Amino acid sequence: MSSNLSELPSPKVALTDDEWRAKLDPQEFAVLRQAGTEPAFTGEYTDTKTEGVYQCRACGAELFRSTEKFDSHCGWPSFFDPSHSDAVILRPDGSHGMQRVEVLCAYCHSHLGHVFSGEGYPTPTDQRYCINSISLKLVPTA
Repeated sequence: MSSNLSELPSPKVALTDDEWRAKLDPQEFAVLRQAGTEPAFTGEYTDTKTEGVYQCRACGAELFRSTEKFDSHCGWPSFFDPSHSDAVILRPDGSHGMQRVEVLCAYCHSHLGHVFSGEGYPTPTDQRYCINSISLKLVPTA
């Protein structure tokens, strides 16, 4: 991850790396706990239109809703806003020679993806939360 986690507020869900490894499969661990990225256009939620709530796959916290999901055609699920203002933490990410803003689950500090602004999408916030499918679990609404 791009900066020291000790700079963040304490997570509500805190496990050791060994506990996370026991809870997550190796691909989930690589993305959620080591800030990896799943390949574009491979995630299960990239094109889904199912209505529901997107939770953090690591801890189950509510992160996004299908009402804020939009088609960006970027290869990952895109949302224009989190489900509530304190659902995620944003922090600067200078990895891979780029200046981006990393999106973390506020509850367990798992890596979700990145947020981009000013790309011109016709959304209310002019933001694109580009989130790894593997970081999410969709709970459909009835």
